[in-house]
Amino acid sequence: MYKHLLIIAFLLAKTVTVHAQYTVKLIVNKVATKPNDAIYVSGNFNNWNPKDEQYRLKPFGGGRQGIVLKNLAPGNYAFKFTRGSFDKVECLADGRDRGDRVLMVNTDIDTSFSIEGWKDDYPDKPKPYTASPQVSIIDTAFFMPQLNTKRRVWLYLPKNYYQSTQTYPVLYMQDGQNLFNEQTAFAGEWGIDECLDTLAQQLNKYCIVVGIDNGGDKRLNEYSPYTIAAGKVGKDSVKAAGVAYVDFIVHTLKPYIDNHYRTKKGPHYTYIAGSSMGAIISYFAAWQHPDVFGAAGIFSPSFWLYSPEQLQPKVSANFKPVYYFYAGGKESTNMLNDMDTVINYLNVYPSHTIRRSVYPPGMHQEKYWRNEFPIFYKWLMQLY
Repeated sequence: MYKHLLIIAFLLAKTVTVHAQYTVKLIVNKVATKPNDAIYVSGNFNNWNPKDEQYRLKPFGGGRQGIVLKNLAPGNYAFKFTRGSFDKVECLADGRDRGDRVLMVNTDIDTSFSIEGWKDDYPDKPKPYTASPQVSIIDTAFFMPQLNTKRRVWLYLPKNYYQSTQTYPVLYMQDGQNLFNEQTAFAGEWGIDECLDTLAQQLNKYCIVVGIDNGGDKRLNEYSPYTIAAGKVGKDSVKAAGVAYVDFIVHTLKPYIDNHYRTKKGPHYTYIAGSSMGAIISYFAAWQHPDVFGAAGIFSPSFWLYSPEQLQPKVSANFKPVYYFYAGGKESTNMLNDMDTVINYLNVYPSHTIRRSVYPPGMHQEKYWRNEFPIFYKWLMQLY
């Protein structure tokens, strides 16, 4: 009987540990400038929303401001303070960008911070134009009839494009601003053009890349195939426009690219990729249109925004998923578990090609996706 009680006590203790939830108190003791402005905390716990009213700091007495984050699961949390947008994000005292603040949560935490400066306090230094000669802009206002809006679309052509008559596979990528040019990138470019120039010499394989700018304040809508429930990334729900966005790529943009450039047309030679919410829409597009996209690169997907039912592919039993999944070990607490759950959904199909890549020090940042992209590309080029 005593032994049985010990076993029960052990199991109960284990259950409590598995489902442990913690409280984190963040206090800002000092703000270098603009101390009367509203301050928000933006991090991997609210999809980096810079003006989420649920994460607005409140007066804590003595001129301090703070917020209490409740019911946090154990794990690493990255965040920054903003004044409502990322052009008003905190920075170092000399105006340099500061890295993400990171807390490892495995107990209740009460911690304080000083904000040394705000990015808008310092005149912007012109960013360099870094796109290679292989990169051009198809149109600064390419019409998207499915969304009744316009968008800049980028194009990378291999170095040998105009010296040959061969045809090329095509990779469609989200967040075009961040792919080729430091001047337009939000937090550093991926360096896709330089990467592909180098790998072309190593692999003797070539690929066209089409980059589609995100829609700014419509990015969440356009990259979401389902409405995001209120409270996930703000007090209001986010209306889905992802189906229309994918229809634009499939029915408008891809036909244009195929008609104007020497492309290989079949799904074996047409790919899609993106990061964060761009990964979500890429994941969705690849199983929604398996006759169009033969492979997908899924970098740090925001699967936590959706229910398991929404993430399960709704396709026939002969679906042949080809997916590359990447995540950093220091991203949101559920990132790896959510990614593995989706991978398990895909593994049930008899014919599948799944690559799972995890970089333990990796965070939810462009530089880590830039570092992972060559590995993804080599994997992709070896498939076909």
